[in-house]
Amino acid sequence: MRRQTGAVPRLGLALGAGAARGFAHIGILRGLAELGIEPVVVAGTSMGALVGALYVGGGFADFESWAAHLTWRQIVRFFDVRLAGGGIVEGRRLMAFLEYLQPDRRIEDLPKPFAAVATDFATGREVWIERGSWLAAVRASIALPGFLRPVEHRGRWLVDGGLVDPVPVAACRALGAELILAVNVNGDLLPQRHGQWAADGEGGEGEEPGALIPELPRGLRELLQNLAGPPTARGTLTPGYFEVVYGAILIMQDRITRSRLAGDPPDLVLVPRVGEIGLFEFHRASEAIEEGYQTVMRSRPALEALLGDPAGSGFQR
Repeated sequence: MRRQTGAVPRLGLALGAGAARGFAHIGILRGLAELGIEPVVVAGTSMGALVGALYVGGGFADFESWAAHLTWRQIVRFFDVRLAGGGIVEGRRLMAFLEYLQPDRRIEDLPKPFAAVATDFATGREVWIERGSWLAAVRASIALPGFLRPVEHRGRWLVDGGLVDPVPVAACRALGAELILAVNVNGDLLPQRHGQWAADGEGGEGEEPGALIPELPRGLRELLQNLAGPPTARGTLTPGYFEVVYGAILIMQDRITRSRLAGDPPDLVLVPRVGEIGLFEFHRASEAIEEGYQTVMRSRPALEALLGDPAGSGFQR
């Protein structure tokens, strides 16, 4: 959809699911800002919901600074293990940190329209959370099955929105967007490496979970010791628990994304090349951020063809 002469289209941004790969959304937003492109509507699924809410609400700059220097030592401190209730991590520490970055308030009071996508666990239906606490909305959207426990929200148990709508174009359109940029961080997947926390110490000496095990509670120590799976005879690592669970979810998400984008295509899809970043390699956030930024720079001709010159007559902000 091209902008008609004299018209000012409402630009929407649909930020997709992708766990650690979702840090690329930070670079996407930074790149768009550098080009003078500012979406007025944002919808996000899972990690896309988390980044999108902070962007709309004003906590984005602090989050970007924190993520750019993220280490495994910081990550494991968010693992409040609770081996009951549908997930092994409670998530309260993470939510407390997000609230520190951006105080909780109602979504309808945010400066721009925003929606987080979650899944109704009982019915499998897509749920767009457009009202109420932004923290509660994000917590529901990131409730990855088997990892973060489900969230009760207005009488329903909700889980990760990536199960039904990994790249929320429809939600973005429903919020009033006339032009939609979609970001699919799972669109450049490479064959996944087995054992993301390998014995060779990839990712930096002392920064893999095994190096931090003595500092952790017993339950978490046991969890991380078994996470990567047992070594094979060749010295490599077989797929661990999370790799199997989320790998299966990722296959499903890929098929759903292809189908939904074909049936309701956005005006432009940005696909950061982050397929080599493991789904739980959050310590590689700086790489994902940089690739998100570079994706926007590579896509500048397409963005200008779609939007015109953002620094000139521009579009609605």
